[in-house]
Amino acid sequence: MAETAEPVEVNRAACLEGLPHGFLGRRGGVSRGDVAGLNVGLGSGDDPELIAENRARAAEAVLPGARLVTVYQVHSPDCVSVVADPWTDSERPHADALVTARSGLLLGILTADCAPVLFADREAGVVGAAHAGWKGAIGGVTDSTVEAMEKLGASASRIVAAVGPCIAQASYEVDEAFRDRFCGQDQAHALFFRSGRAGHYQFDLEAYVAARLAAVGVASVERLGLDTYAQPDRFFSFRRATHRGEPSYGRQISLIGLD
Repeated sequence: MAETAEPVEVNRAACLEGLPHGFLGRRGGVSRGDVAGLNVGLGSGDDPELIAENRARAAEAVLPGARLVTVYQVHSPDCVSVVADPWTDSERPHADALVTARSGLLLGILTADCAPVLFADREAGVVGAAHAGWKGAIGGVTDSTVEAMEKLGASASRIVAAVGPCIAQASYEVDEAFRDRFCGQDQAHALFFRSGRAGHYQFDLEAYVAARLAAVGVASVERLGLDTYAQPDRFFSFRRATHRGEPSYGRQISLIGLD
């Protein structure tokens, strides 16, 4: 396997200090071409051996020796609990969030503009991870994650959450139909849209996800403020790849576990 001198970049949240966690980007991997770097997307069309090496490097950078557990993400509000021996990669359940109270596991969520959210209730010993794209976010994937954590003994009033690298408002142009979908659910959601060119708006996904977390009583919400679209040397971005006409795009991973 090819080696790289560049270390894996691990972005951490202050609210999760002391817990094995990290929001990773594209630095430190072995993939090449349009998905060069730490591409961990099993559905990206990349060489499976390179993806496996990248996933191993990602896990090693956050919790050495832990078993990485991910789901087959479908932009849903669904969350699953890992309470027994985890599934294999080929048997991943369709969901967009996962929680556990088991040590020695690393929960992983893949993104490429969507918002990764990591959760923890230190007192209860419960952690979670959610993939909050706009569909999952408006559908309540973060609400579902908090509910699943509470079933394992957590309390929303003790949960801290961090929203990691995602597409920023300045980079996220949407049309009126998109805005109407959010405002049709709640007129207060207009707060997350800034007027742009005619018939278009700039959507603040990070702020919207943070507000959803606060609304269900999460004790503390931290926003890392990292724009995936605007930093091609650090992060993969579906929208950037689309705008550039690239045939594929990589996925980065965000991880949390209990040691």
